[in-house]
Amino acid sequence: MKITKIISHVLQYDLEEELGYSQQYYLKRTTHLVEVQTDVGITGWGECFGGGNVAFANKAIVEKVIQPMILGMNPMDREVIWHTVYNLLRDHGQKGMPMQSLSGVDIALWDIAGKALNQPVYQLLGGAFRERIPAYGYGMMLQRVPDLKERFAAEAVAIREKGFKAMKMKTGLGHKKDVELVEAVRNAIGDDVGLMVDANHAYTTREAIPMGREFEKLGVDWFEEPVAPEDYRGYRDLCEALDLNISGGECEFTRWGHRELIQNRCVDILQPEVCALGGITEYQKVLALATANFIPVVNHVWGSAVAVGTNLHLLAALPDLPGAAHPVQPMLEYDTTPNRFREELLTEPLRIQEQVAESGGTVALPKGPGLGIEPDRDFIKHFEVDA
Repeated sequence: MKITKIISHVLQYDLEEELGYSQQYYLKRTTHLVEVQTDVGITGWGECFGGGNVAFANKAIVEKVIQPMILGMNPMDREVIWHTVYNLLRDHGQKGMPMQSLSGVDIALWDIAGKALNQPVYQLLGGAFRERIPAYGYGMMLQRVPDLKERFAAEAVAIREKGFKAMKMKTGLGHKKDVELVEAVRNAIGDDVGLMVDANHAYTTREAIPMGREFEKLGVDWFEEPVAPEDYRGYRDLCEALDLNISGGECEFTRWGHRELIQNRCVDILQPEVCALGGITEYQKVLALATANFIPVVNHVWGSAVAVGTNLHLLAALPDLPGAAHPVQPMLEYDTTPNRFREELLTEPLRIQEQVAESGGTVALPKGPGLGIEPDRDFIKHFEVDA
């Protein structure tokens, strides 16, 4: 079997309402899918992390840089392909967009392997530790409106009523406003629903510590990306100063980047992003580092149904840590804001929200070979855009 062609599909549409986080606001939903074709008719699908104009830059890297390196190679040689690409890109980008681009290609290779062997990806990873994955609802994106507290409270109630037992909200507007937002959400959902806050590295350690103390009083489970991803000492200072969990890792790349977070005890919960860090092949190495250091893993998930489906396999194959008769289960991060690329992309939708409502908060594993999902080519054609 040989790789014959790699195609990048950048999909985009206009949102009805502006959404944002601590770094920016946006009016377009963008996703970047990677299609790897072979000479035996098996096609694999992957996804590259990075929205907006980043997706177009990644498209060029996939098609103009990575594709020529690996055309004609056996897609089953995933380790060989990964190291071939990484070594040739090492002088030009050990982090960032080159790794995001490699991630989409690598995920597609795992999809091909599963289809070739007629096995789901989680089986290739060693089997499923769980048949159903608990999910938490991610929402409450920032908006430039005067009644944001009221909007967040109403959205939080809606997420709870959909069956999610935990949820995550955006912060990043400053100490006073952030605490007011978190307080409004906690009062709306009550004390029996898990609550996490995500600052998208908006603060310095000096700013984040007193905020974290306020969040502790409000029963926040974790404070996500409070400081810049490069600030390893700041992360460690936060872990030492606060009782609530500090989480991060979505902006880190490869085993070498995550090694810094893990060895320096920068996070209580590691959040690797498989569509960015180097794909499933590299994710497995990051996971080994985390489990060797007894750091729980809750994957970061953002993007289309391809990213969601990929993470269901990874979470199923994630071993219990540290292991017990009644272990805490890893959760699927699920974006509850409107996203046609999550709900309408596949020929057979994953139906995450319906499953959560029906089951009381959990999602079943895809059972087909590979990732167990198939994008709708007519849908892709309709939403595909050029740079």
